[in-house]
Amino acid sequence: MAEHVGADNAHTRKIAQFVSTLSYERIPQEVRERIKLLMLDSLGCAIHGAQLEWCRILRGALEKVDATRTTSVWGTSLRLSSPHAALVNGTQVQGFELDDVHRRGVLHVGAVTLPALAAVAERHCALDGREFLTAAVAGYEIGPRVGLCMGQEHIGQGWHSGATVGVYSAAAAAAPARGLRLSPQHTVHALGISGTQAAGLMAAQYGAMVKRMHAGRAAQSGLYGALLASDGFTGITDVFEAPYGGFCTTFSRSQDRFTLAELSAGLGERFETLNVSLKFYSCVGSNHTTLDAIRDIRRRRPFALDELDAIVVHASQVTVDHVGWPYRPQGLTSAQLCVATLLIEGDVFVDQFKPQAVEDRARIELSRKVSIVHDPAITALGSAFRHKVRVEVRLRDGTIESETREAPRGSEQSFAAADDIVAKFCKLTCAAMTKEHQAALVDAVLNLEKLADGKELIRLLRAITRTDGGSDGARTRDLRRDRPHQIQRNQ
Repeated sequence: MAEHVGADNAHTRKIAQFVSTLSYERIPQEVRERIKLLMLDSLGCAIHGAQLEWCRILRGALEKVDATRTTSVWGTSLRLSSPHAALVNGTQVQGFELDDVHRRGVLHVGAVTLPALAAVAERHCALDGREFLTAAVAGYEIGPRVGLCMGQEHIGQGWHSGATVGVYSAAAAAAPARGLRLSPQHTVHALGISGTQAAGLMAAQYGAMVKRMHAGRAAQSGLYGALLASDGFTGITDVFEAPYGGFCTTFSRSQDRFTLAELSAGLGERFETLNVSLKFYSCVGSNHTTLDAIRDIRRRRPFALDELDAIVVHASQVTVDHVGWPYRPQGLTSAQLCVATLLIEGDVFVDQFKPQAVEDRARIELSRKVSIVHDPAITALGSAFRHKVRVEVRLRDGTIESETREAPRGSEQSFAAADDIVAKFCKLTCAAMTKEHQAALVDAVLNLEKLADGKELIRLLRAITRTDGGSDGARTRDLRRDRPHQIQRNQ
């Protein structure tokens, strides 16, 4: 496959070399253990997401136009073609804003990586557990690095980074030598094919179902890139470096508002997989430090709602832009409503976001007491501190309680215990699975390196055994049927 003359693609080639030559033995033990917990979390999110209205609509639409039945849709008995299964599975992982996030890279990594990888493992080649884990690490390493290259300004300009940056995680997971066995040269083309498909607009966060599909579309695009490259189809060989029409110059609308060195810095030595955070609130990650701060304040100084005068959140410009908008009944990204939900219900998880929550007058009135204001000093700290907040709770007696949080519970700085992650998985999947099935899937993921065939893991993802729905599960499904377009949480 000829490359166009004069292509300066040093960083693209370094990424391709890393992806194509990564082996299980080269992955540190800490990273091996972390990737399994991250995978379990994403799979739990996907199984829960399968119940949601927007995911059911997508599955139904694709089932009408796709007669291929080769690749599993997680949490269901349905099979579709590999690209459509990746599209649905990625959408399901992102279905209820509970999945992981690489904060500095601004990417939900599992939602774009695992659907492409699983499609390859189920339909296109045999992978044992170690090979599956290795390919997953490749995907978790590359997408965040592209996000670091583009910086937080990427999402600030209106691009949804999960949809744009995410294609590279998907391609990197699908392409390794142990997956489709792509050579470094073929992997360069897989990246180039994937990159030219990148797209996604942040306006989708305002209540649109299509926001969920962005992750699935990125997974599908990366899968297409790897499959096409494996058959000799060529892509942009300097997809990152091209001065005209390249990924970095086009999406930044500049020649310098990106850092190419971030693409390959520390590859194989510094693992970005360890910087992926998990969520324990069912809302946008930009709200989590605020919610943690309020919980801490309320623990040391309990207060009733009628004692509250105002809550002021001092935050970075990115956080203000992302979640600082006054709440309106079309999507639940707003920090105002999430804070009100925490104060009224004591938690911000799936059961707190019923359809009636969208126009709950008590929450809306309470949300008006919450303001998000820009703190230039926090913005000046850079993207690593984009979620830092200083929260002031002002009470009617004149008391002001303050709390500063740099990182939320479950973050890379304070990663969650394995027991907490398993407990979250069980909460998310209890409506679809028996306890025995949950235990089998947890065991398969946490002992992935011992599996002789990755298809055993995929079989557990599709063989949903619970038929009664469970009391919690039945309630969850009922709550999602009315006005689903308004129950949205965003990156």
